[in-house]
Amino acid sequence: MANIKSAKKRILVTQTKSERNKAIKSGVKTAVKKVNAAIESGDKAAATEALTAATSVIDKACTKGVYHKNNASRKVSRLASAVSQM
Repeated sequence: MANIKSAKKRILVTQTKSERNKAIKSGVKTAVKKVNAAIESGDKAAATEALTAATSVIDKACTKGVYHKNNASRKVSRLASAVSQM
């Protein structure tokens, strides 16, 4: 355990940021699962709607610094190509 005041603060700040990042990543995973479920069911309209929502969630995660821009772009690209290949 840290004894220095600044180190104690860093522990708290890191913990807070980790929880925030974890929640955002979880939201992205949920959105991706919804797109994949719509693709599996074969519903093109639902897949397109889910893709739009997932793209928004992924872009927000990228803006907040949870994902690198290339990682976010790759995720969106893979989902979009999967939906277009339906």
